[in-house]
Amino acid sequence: MNLNLANKTALVTASSGGIGLEIARALAAEGARVVINGRTQASVDKAIADVRAGLPNADLVPLATDNGTAEGCAATIAAVPSADILVNNLGIYEAVGFFDETDEAWQRLFDVNIMSGVRLSRHYLRGMLDRGHGRVVFISSESGVSPAPEMAHYSATKTMQLSIARSLAELTKNTNVTVNSVLPGPTRTPGVEEFITSIYGGLSLAEAERKFIAENRPSSLIGRLIDPKEIGDVVAFVVSDNAAAINGAAIRAEGGLVRSVV
Repeated sequence: MNLNLANKTALVTASSGGIGLEIARALAAEGARVVINGRTQASVDKAIADVRAGLPNADLVPLATDNGTAEGCAATIAAVPSADILVNNLGIYEAVGFFDETDEAWQRLFDVNIMSGVRLSRHYLRGMLDRGHGRVVFISSESGVSPAPEMAHYSATKTMQLSIARSLAELTKNTNVTVNSVLPGPTRTPGVEEFITSIYGGLSLAEAERKFIAENRPSSLIGRLIDPKEIGDVVAFVVSDNAAAINGAAIRAEGGLVRSVV
């Protein structure tokens, strides 16, 4: 399927690794000009080399900024004044019991997970509305609709992202701009792999993954971690003209682990 993303500029935050990298790769494969973002130049350069290894003609723009801060967002906007596609992928998490989640931890997750998307959307969405076309996607989580007790602060930020995305979608009425959320489930990123193997020390990654899903996400219908590429493909479709009828939606790509019909 040709998603017609050629000549579109896409900014994907935190795209130097994990889900963000696979989103960037999927958009680049469809011909988009993709801004590869990470906190350090070294991580950005490595990600660009990774994408170009398989897509030598990919149109990639390096951007080393920390969008978890107001200063970092300002630097991003200065470097990339306009974008046709904004994917608010930046997010951090930690597994901590509620009684051990400090005020500082709550504030840190709010600043990174929420304010990065708010600041960037405030700028880029305005330009999209002025031009009459654009796409904004928030990468939320299944924890946004099925809160995890070991990550109350993370889950709260992911629920808030859903609300923000829907509020912004209301601003796009009668335009060709859309704002949606994509909700991945547990995904096989380096961070998740490290987290799982730390829980089940002594087991191979494959064994640890099976045990984690069976004990912590038993309702998963696919019974495995999600491949980051699978999320990249979903996002590529959502930002395409083929998905023009999808707006204000929370699109679940969590392997069916949330037992809900809506």
